[in-house]
Amino acid sequence: MMLLLQASLPRITQPAIVAIALIYFAIVAVIATWATRKTKNERDFFVAGAGVGLWTLAIAKMAASLSGFSFVGGPGLVYTIGLAGVFIILPGALSNALGAWVLAKKLRLLGEARGLLTVPAAIGARYRSPSAQGLAALGILIAVIGYMATNLLALGIVIEAIFGTSLGAGIWIGTGIILAYSVAGGILAGIYTDVFQGSVMALSSLMVLGFALKSGGGLTNISHTIMAADSHFLGPWGSAGPITALSYFFVFSMGSLGQPNVIHKFYMLKDPRQLKWYLLLMSVALLTGQLIYIAIGVAIKALVVGGAIAPLVKADQATPTFLLHFAPVLVAGLVFSGVAAAIMATVNSFMNAGAAALTLDIPLAFGKKLSDELLWGRISTVILALVAAGVAQVSGTLVAFLGIFGWGMFASTIAPALAIGLNWNGATRAGAIASICTGLTLTLVGGTLGYLKIITLPKGVDVASLSLITSLLVFFVVSWLTRKNAAGELDADIQLVMET
Repeated sequence: MMLLLQASLPRITQPAIVAIALIYFAIVAVIATWATRKTKNERDFFVAGAGVGLWTLAIAKMAASLSGFSFVGGPGLVYTIGLAGVFIILPGALSNALGAWVLAKKLRLLGEARGLLTVPAAIGARYRSPSAQGLAALGILIAVIGYMATNLLALGIVIEAIFGTSLGAGIWIGTGIILAYSVAGGILAGIYTDVFQGSVMALSSLMVLGFALKSGGGLTNISHTIMAADSHFLGPWGSAGPITALSYFFVFSMGSLGQPNVIHKFYMLKDPRQLKWYLLLMSVALLTGQLIYIAIGVAIKALVVGGAIAPLVKADQATPTFLLHFAPVLVAGLVFSGVAAAIMATVNSFMNAGAAALTLDIPLAFGKKLSDELLWGRISTVILALVAAGVAQVSGTLVAFLGIFGWGMFASTIAPALAIGLNWNGATRAGAIASICTGLTLTLVGGTLGYLKIITLPKGVDVASLSLITSLLVFFVVSWLTRKNAAGELDADIQLVMET
């Protein structure tokens, strides 16, 4: 899910905000230059040489997880449907625990044992199947285009607002900045840029929380103001109802186990023994980064129903409206830079995952290996960025469609085969391939028919949750039907990793 799909931000070309944004981009350039000198081979480019410390990994993973949605789209969603919107970020604690428990250590050890660099490669190794690896890579590649397009559109809107460019120019300027460090330094540049970006996001969130509480006269006064006008807003399901809220919770908790931009980073950890602290660090980092999500959404709702400001024309205006009216210009500059930071962190992660699928996984599915994978990784990065930037130029509705089904495709094609497969000896190659194909087909066909208004799902049910549930069922049923093949498809070293 993404933000700013058809909205525009008010022009904020104030000298202080422009200066903060320029300083931010200069710091990114310095980091990129350093990372370029460190990137010597494809292992550095795709998994940062497997030399990333736990603190660095946690902050970078937080930055890649949140995206710009947490800064603008999220507060707008809370303003619209109340606390039901929180069920998108509430799974953070659960998904962190799930990721640490079922994937982190296993992926790190599997990467070391087999020299793996990509998420689909782990699926291929688990089932001894280049076909499963290639299909998973295809799903990632399709979804990456949509996700990158939504984020590049959002970045273009932010650049347009800060620097006064046109939207089209903002998209290409943003694409050029991300390409500059992604092509040269790969994920190594992305990781350390994410650390800087994540720190900006955390600092921005803490500062905004204070101003949000102050704007409404404190939490108690904010609550009383909202409850007097809308009794459902602060209820457990908000104004969206339990089905929608629980659907959000299911998709965004289980679905997180299939997000390649996040789980790919487990390969990069220098010492897997440090993972015992991972859950605590990630939970604190995500909680801090997400404070802005709830604080602005609730504060703006109180300000609107209390008559302090006019109702918003578009929900995505919640964050800019709050910052321009209730926060100092320095804080506004940091937050808008934080928006750019979040978007760039997400784009870099998806860009790297897509380039890896195109360079490493898909050729292997056809029995090929490219001669210079570092060079082709950089070429693939450029190609993906140009395609995504081109898609971002089209209508916002289409970009929204691409971004929304991207999450569902990641979840339904990766989570069953990988997250369950690395923890269940009974999983089979046929079950993995069937679930991946089911996720691909349902998400593409269902999403397209829904976008064209040919089919309409019941309220609270979306294609992402339907695809994930069906993919899980297919995985279990087909694995059970072909269970006699399970033992013969599991290599000894994979078995050893699964038992750790």
